[in-house]
Amino acid sequence: MELLEKAEEFENRKMSNMSTSDRVEASREAKDLILRINEIYKETKDSNLMDVMKRLTVKKKKIEKRLGGVPQV
Repeated sequence: MELLEKAEEFENRKMSNMSTSDRVEASREAKDLILRINEIYKETKDSNLMDVMKRLTVKKKKIEKRLGGVPQV
């Protein structure tokens, strides 16, 4: 599944030395991945998908903590 490959690539990406705009972009990418995986999870109830969403959420929260909160869109 291509979506899970993107999620894995995002998880393994280095987050050090990122500019503020890079952090905002990464946060939005994480949110998009989580929402897309959630749509599949609603249909399949696969626990592996839930685990992926949880890991992405943790990484997203770390990024947003460095931003000083949730970015304003």
